[in-house]
Amino acid sequence: MIAIIKYNGGNVNSVQNALSRLNADSLITDDPEVIRNADKVIFPGVGEASSTMASLTEKGLDQIIPTLTQPFLGICLGMQLMCKNTEEGNTDGLGIFDINVKKFPAGNIVPHMGWNTISGLRSDLLSELNENDFYFVHSYYCELSEYTTSVCDYILSFSASLQKENFYGVQFHPEKSGKVGNEILRNFLKL
Repeated sequence: MIAIIKYNGGNVNSVQNALSRLNADSLITDDPEVIRNADKVIFPGVGEASSTMASLTEKGLDQIIPTLTQPFLGICLGMQLMCKNTEEGNTDGLGIFDINVKKFPAGNIVPHMGWNTISGLRSDLLSELNENDFYFVHSYYCELSEYTTSVCDYILSFSASLQKENFYGVQFHPEKSGKVGNEILRNFLKL
């Protein structure tokens, strides 16, 4: 069973619907024990950083998530909050990835919204993709680092995906990226 982390943001139902199309059983939950015992965990992301971290902290999930050993996928804000800190509300994240999340420079069209190409793919999550165009919606980005497993260019180069051990993150939305997004989710189910 896949636990989809419930918090005060949106998009959890879109992720659950995408998993259902792949015949994967999932449960939207904020119960620490259910999350701890799930086969896999997804932290979807549509929302604002400080209020989402407050929601995780209220349930004790800020302490539990970094200790998980099963495959874990953070999507968009979910990936950003796996980092050390984000400029969005000057919010401390979960610290899984020792990098910072920054706001795109002023004077540019933000948010970065729509389809864009990723390159430099190096992760089992990204294996055997037929195409590399994904759907993005974000105003903040993860710096390039040793954890970067793919890169996207919009205003500057940033991490389109990250990985450290069992923790995976994607800045794009696989649940909104059609067939290629389904490939990402299928790869996650195989981990």
